[in-house]
Amino acid sequence: MSKVSLNSTVTVNYTGKLEDGSIFDSSLNEGREPLKATLGQGQLIPGFESGLIDMTIGDKKTVEIPHTEAYGDYNDELITEIPKDRVPEGVEEGAMLQTFGPNGPVIVKVVEIKENVVVLDANHPLAGQKLIFDLELLEVE
Repeated sequence: MSKVSLNSTVTVNYTGKLEDGSIFDSSLNEGREPLKATLGQGQLIPGFESGLIDMTIGDKKTVEIPHTEAYGDYNDELITEIPKDRVPEGVEEGAMLQTFGPNGPVIVKVVEIKENVVVLDANHPLAGQKLIFDLELLEVE
């Protein structure tokens, strides 16, 4: 049976959890398909990818991924205030908005609405967090 290696194309079921056990994503949710990706192409976070190396079809395991191998550090410099009139009317705290940065589209979260400004956070929602994935390898090419 072939093992997963760099440049393998894999099909995998996964459930992603935080340290408190809460699930943030799963391919097992109704209507979802297993994840299919080619390793070494930058499609997956580094810790997820390295967790798949050497698995064989049918293998199941849990990998713990430090934030440095996931979405990186939480960066306070990615918090910004913009004039309230530059966001859609009626926007609420917790809303996700798309804006444009120097490298293209950026998703930001509205973290606070003040009298004249809105505070936005451009960090990835999982930045700074250790991630835990339950993996099941279904196919390897």
